[in-house]
Amino acid sequence: MRPDGALNLNGFSQASNGSTSSPSRKEGLSHPLNGQPTYVSNGESNGSSRSSDNSPSYFGHDREEVTRILIQSLYELGYSGAASQLTRESGYQLESSGVATFRNAVLDGRWVEAERILVQSFYTNDNNNGEKTPSREKLALGANAEKNEMLFYLRQQKFLELLEARNLGAALMVLRQELTPLNYDIARLHALSSLLMCPTEHLHEQAGWDGPISSSRERLLSELSKSISPSVMIPDHRLAVLLDHVKQNQINNCLYHNTAVPPSLYSDHLCKRSDFPLRTSIELSQHSDEVWYCEFSHDGTKLVTAGRDRGVNIYDTTTFAVLHKLVEHDDGVAHVSWSPDDSKLITCSQDKKARVWSVETGRCLLTINHHREPVTAAAWAADGESFVTASLDTNSQLCHWSMRGQALHIWPGGFRVQDCAITPDGRRLIAADVKEKIHVYNFITHEEEYCLPMSSKPTSVAMSRDSRHMLVNLSEGEIQLIDIDTTDIVRRFEGQKQGHFVIRSTFGGAAENFVVSGSEDSRVYVWHKENGTLVETLDGHISGCVNSISWNPTNPGMFASAGDDCLVRIWTPDCATPHSAAAGKRRAVSSNGLTRTSALRSTSSFYE
Repeated sequence: MRPDGALNLNGFSQASNGSTSSPSRKEGLSHPLNGQPTYVSNGESNGSSRSSDNSPSYFGHDREEVTRILIQSLYELGYSGAASQLTRESGYQLESSGVATFRNAVLDGRWVEAERILVQSFYTNDNNNGEKTPSREKLALGANAEKNEMLFYLRQQKFLELLEARNLGAALMVLRQELTPLNYDIARLHALSSLLMCPTEHLHEQAGWDGPISSSRERLLSELSKSISPSVMIPDHRLAVLLDHVKQNQINNCLYHNTAVPPSLYSDHLCKRSDFPLRTSIELSQHSDEVWYCEFSHDGTKLVTAGRDRGVNIYDTTTFAVLHKLVEHDDGVAHVSWSPDDSKLITCSQDKKARVWSVETGRCLLTINHHREPVTAAAWAADGESFVTASLDTNSQLCHWSMRGQALHIWPGGFRVQDCAITPDGRRLIAADVKEKIHVYNFITHEEEYCLPMSSKPTSVAMSRDSRHMLVNLSEGEIQLIDIDTTDIVRRFEGQKQGHFVIRSTFGGAAENFVVSGSEDSRVYVWHKENGTLVETLDGHISGCVNSISWNPTNPGMFASAGDDCLVRIWTPDCATPHSAAAGKRRAVSSNGLTRTSALRSTSSFYE
């Protein structure tokens, strides 16, 4: 099963090495790989002479490897003539005749020939009949190559193509007489058999398959190539993959990389510290008590803040003037969630209620008063037509609601939830249990996929845009980046102060290159996500905790922080021009009286 629930019956992903083959690649490879020239493998001479002063090394790299990768890249770029010229001039052939024959057999659907070459390649000296196998018709296999696995992939493709042609009798024969005897991946074999009754119009969707002729055969070849030695069959798009590694390495070594534009290959890359949002350009002082939460809208045009004073403020981020002040809650507001289209807000309060608001009018559209304990968080479904509320109520700690206030599902009780989030792809619901656990649910089926024990109590969870990672704040003073599929801890971030208070972190930057968190020492901490380096520790809030951070999703040079000092600070680069707004002008605030203990964080029931 693929992570999205669909069957991946080809046994490989939709792309190989992060890219799909271009049409020019097939056209280019057809010239040197169809048998016209004399084939040469591993650098043997093909009749062309290389200059005698050519060193086998190219600035410390193997000359043959570099040249063959360049030949492959020229074909992929569509420069077939240049690739052929380089082949003749260098004397290096891209692929051996055996590899070329195998490639063409797979791409042309000549399954008998492809299998013959594959099976022969697993025998060192003799073929099945005891006869000598010509080396030109054999593949150099990798150490991980498994014959039955490779045959399964080939025959699976043949089976799916027969289904596509509605030749059910032949497909059934392949299933029974060719796939089943391999005794490989029984679960997938059962899934294949279920496709015999699948209507043609649903075959591709059910099989996770793009079709028989074009991209699916190329993906099949890419998957098979993983078991063939790269010395004779270079992995697809090798130069592009190497260049990706170069760029990513430059990004990882640039502490202040804050742009979605990849680095240029022409020069070494380094972003300036002065271009990073490190100074407070605006202080928003409309709250009269501790500010517990802040979040930018998805389009970056608005900012919402909420806190102990029961108020919820919506700002225009052009001027930072207050658009609406929502005041119907009877106790502090701990969390706010924007709908996917930014037209609505959910506010979650210690008054045990959640309210849905119209952003345009500021009017309350719906009140959820089902919970018997404080509502701690809410999350919207990806379609914006329903949402989930989280609560400390052990009898209904997670509830799925329609926009009419109907309970669509109530998860079994028994624990209390401090925070929750739905992955952007809408597939999973993540819940932070105050009893040192993270619950991960399939949001479509409502079933729990797994429960992940934590080393201490989680206070918040945040999702990456690609739905692959969650960011978990722990009360012991550590933030963990966790792979949602594998549950592996990818990285740990330390340095910020956290004990028993609700401190929230978030992903930041144009390409989510950073992790940013508040802290109990009144500071903001910024780490590089890929290498874990603490990039900056920012002073600014006067006293108490920095409770929440939000990075503007459309302006990488701006983020907001909310603190116990009753302030929301807008951080921008030194070179940025501050916004002018009477409502948001800077002011000096005395620390006297501002070291209050947050009711949200001092309530023991939130953690016990």
